[in-house]
Amino acid sequence: MRAGQLDRRITIQYKAVTQDDSYGTEVVTWTTLASRISAQVQDVLPSKSESVQQGMRVANRPARVRIRYRTGITSDMRIVVHGATDRTMQITGGPAEIGRHEWIEMTCEEYTV
Repeated sequence: MRAGQLDRRITIQYKAVTQDDSYGTEVVTWTTLASRISAQVQDVLPSKSESVQQGMRVANRPARVRIRYRTGITSDMRIVVHGATDRTMQITGGPAEIGRHEWIEMTCEEYTV
């Protein structure tokens, strides 16, 4: 893959759980691991991506994301695809190494209710 195909900017975030001082409940925040890195984001062709869960229609938008090789990315992280409107996507598969430390590819899904 040539660098010209990395035509999007993404931010990779991980979940940080802290405890509320007043009530002792868990507070979940998303912390940035890497900001505005180059990526290729390719939406998966639509298929049976709509379902009905608890009486509500839920549509997920799967995509394949490819970036230059880096360590530390896990499937419990999420990415933000920057554009006219930012898309927040959960990593659902991977990351898989492509080549010998050349690329990382992962599948992600954006959920809308």
